[in-house]
Amino acid sequence: MYGYIDQNSKTKEYAEAFFSFNQPKFCPTAAWNPFGITFANQTTIGEKPRAIFINTNNTIYVYANRQILVSHEGHINSTKIIPINSSTSHSIFVTTNGDIYIDNDEVVLKWISNKNTFDTAMKGISQCYGLFVDINDTLHCSMRNLHQVVKRWMSDSVLTPTIVAGTNRSGSALNELDTPHGIFVDVNFDLYVADCGNDRVQLFQLGQSIGITVAGNGSPNPTILLSCPTGIVLDAQKYLFIVDSWNDRIVGSGPNGFRCLVGCHGLDSQSHQLSFPFSLSFDRSGNMFVTDMNNDRIQKYLLKKSCVMFQGGDMKIWLRGKFGSERVQ
Repeated sequence: MYGYIDQNSKTKEYAEAFFSFNQPKFCPTAAWNPFGITFANQTTIGEKPRAIFINTNNTIYVYANRQILVSHEGHINSTKIIPINSSTSHSIFVTTNGDIYIDNDEVVLKWISNKNTFDTAMKGISQCYGLFVDINDTLHCSMRNLHQVVKRWMSDSVLTPTIVAGTNRSGSALNELDTPHGIFVDVNFDLYVADCGNDRVQLFQLGQSIGITVAGNGSPNPTILLSCPTGIVLDAQKYLFIVDSWNDRIVGSGPNGFRCLVGCHGLDSQSHQLSFPFSLSFDRSGNMFVTDMNNDRIQKYLLKKSCVMFQGGDMKIWLRGKFGSERVQ
């Protein structure tokens, strides 16, 4: 049996403590200022940024120009630079102990934080357009060119992964994928895939090879039209936040269905527009960071009208704000 989370115990209720990333709980009226703030531009991150990750300490990790740039909260300039011999990395994931996973052509590299060195975490693969390490320390890789998602338990001595979703060809059947990109694994070990070529988001429940279309083309319920989704994030209530790349926007679901959140005014380079966004990540205040690839920048969208609840034991803290957040006990 993989890992340490008991599927039949209440431990799963507290599994959020194992997450290295932020999963805010948003109110139904949550909204973001549509005018983004440029967090980083071509001068600092180079051309066509793709991969971003923000941990629960609000440390921001970005791949740019054969380097992993590490910035701490409130600082645009990098406080740490890790060189990596890769022409293009599409995905990055950071665990709670600070280890960094990043795709590097046909392998996944792991930056071991306490040793300041790289090791191979997965091999025998095609390039990963999405990476995710679940709460059982299982590494998942979305292989765009092979139309599959694979995984490897990090304590396994074998570096070659096994197939979780998709076949060895592109297709639109429920057991198939077409150029999959971003992925997300929840506390139930259910896998969500941004199935770019099929203009949909697929859910593969634990142990199932037949997917369920939860958004986009072919969904049994009315959702929203997608065009090459490349990123997928779930909040604390399992609502979806999708990088709708070829529609140049970010969309999200809620109790009232799907809606456009940012980039809702067409393709361009103004502060309220995006051009082929690739991935997104939340900071701990619920602000949204988006890699705006064809505009060579990372945009930050401030939480505008919201109440975000973080739970820890019996303590509940509500954050409210107009263009940010203030703490209310």
